[in-house]
Amino acid sequence: MGRGKIVIRRIDNSTSRQVTFSKRRNGIFKKARELAILCDAEVGLVIFSSTGRLYEYASTSMKSVIDRYGRAKEEELGANPNTELKFWQREAASLRQQLQNLQENHRKFTGQDLSGLGVKELQNLENRVETSLRSIRAKKDQLLADEIHDLDRKGRIIQQDNMELYRKANLIRQENTELYKKLYEKEAASEVNRDSTAPYNFAVVENANIPIHLELNTLPQESDVEQPAPPKLGLKLNP
Repeated sequence: MGRGKIVIRRIDNSTSRQVTFSKRRNGIFKKARELAILCDAEVGLVIFSSTGRLYEYASTSMKSVIDRYGRAKEEELGANPNTELKFWQREAASLRQQLQNLQENHRKFTGQDLSGLGVKELQNLENRVETSLRSIRAKKDQLLADEIHDLDRKGRIIQQDNMELYRKANLIRQENTELYKKLYEKEAASEVNRDSTAPYNFAVVENANIPIHLELNTLPQESDVEQPAPPKLGLKLNP
């Protein structure tokens, strides 16, 4: 019994979509290599996944393939001006279509214009929104963690600076204490020297108009001085 026909449309299940992408990507790369070898063709293949990852294959080198493509397009456009005009018209229409798709997806992600979507489409949109939210939360958590780490580092630096300033302040305080002590000892020594050199103050006043009185005191006469009584001597004999 043969395989049934697969409907070519977007796969809703993200796991099945990733598995299919890997299998078909390997298959198309294999076909490109076979085409380059069997037919001696220069092949270049570029694939971007839905997550934005780049996959590429070139039979020679991707730069040479792209350069050859650019030269071929320039020759084609330069040969016929109408062809160049049509090319840019197609490019403008493609860009307008891409802008319209982006605007439509943006409205859907913001919860607008959902009336034409079915259950599966809404579920798929919900899964995409949840995936985007998880990525946003992970990015936000990473940024917050980096900011916290940076703040911790700055806090440690500020703490070290504060400790250094506190140490310097203690040294300055000790130096001031030593200076006050030396100054106090010097002042005390100066006070002691001043008191020892001049314990009394004399004021000598010279005035010629003040008379000087001199008085002589006579020594007392011998008769006026009471003579001490002579000592009495007593002798007693025992029989």
